[in-house]
Amino acid sequence: MLIAVVVAFPLYWMVLSAFKPASEVQSSNPRPWTLNPSLDAFRPVFDHQDFGRYFLNSLLVAGTVVVASALIAFLAATAVTRFKFKMRTTVLIMFLVAQMVPVEALTIPMFFLMRDLGDSVPGIGLNTLGSLILSHIAFSLPFAIWMLRGFVKAVPESLEEAAYLDGASRTRFLWQILFPLVLPGLIATSVFSFISTWNDFLFAKSFIISATENSMLPMALLVFFKDEGNDWGGIMAASTIMTIPVLVFFVLAQRRLVSGLGGVVKD
Repeated sequence: MLIAVVVAFPLYWMVLSAFKPASEVQSSNPRPWTLNPSLDAFRPVFDHQDFGRYFLNSLLVAGTVVVASALIAFLAATAVTRFKFKMRTTVLIMFLVAQMVPVEALTIPMFFLMRDLGDSVPGIGLNTLGSLILSHIAFSLPFAIWMLRGFVKAVPESLEEAAYLDGASRTRFLWQILFPLVLPGLIATSVFSFISTWNDFLFAKSFIISATENSMLPMALLVFFKDEGNDWGGIMAASTIMTIPVLVFFVLAQRRLVSGLGGVVKD
């Protein structure tokens, strides 16, 4: 309970500050409650002309990353688990090594990579949503593949042999039998992919330079940082709105998430 309180308190303070009047937010004696809740901090957020566009951009990028990374990770996890090929162990170790490298250390090399890709691949380059989608898929895959490997391995090979004896092709077994069995694992990995993509600021700030119409939702927070003084009420209100889709996605997937994590522990 103590750990839960420590973790939840910043979220509570964020929501509280979003509903506090400006005088209480800027007060030198802050209180952990308010007797005069107000929606004034939310008005500049919704009045911002590009906030809706940023929201749709974040939703598009996060949704695409979740679907693409889940499908690719499923196929890759099946390959490294069911098939024997040279350097299979090396490939698995590379997945772990990729997780060890800090994202900040790879941002500059990826900036030049996206710049060069923009010259040869339409839709993927600087100032495009394609650069963000490709980058987040690349960083989501190692964790997703390693996690799904346990779910695929937990499915007995005898089930696959029985399906083949009944006349099922490899493709039919893959999508009609194996895919539903590892679906809890896919949901679990999708939650992590969605959260990391939705909250991304580093890639959005690095790859979207001049095309502000392709900015992500976290970039909208910069509007409330001003030279004459930061609008902390607006910052907290925008952060609260940003948190709602993550909570909704998590609530919808929580049962699958718990069973998915349980499957990893069992494996």
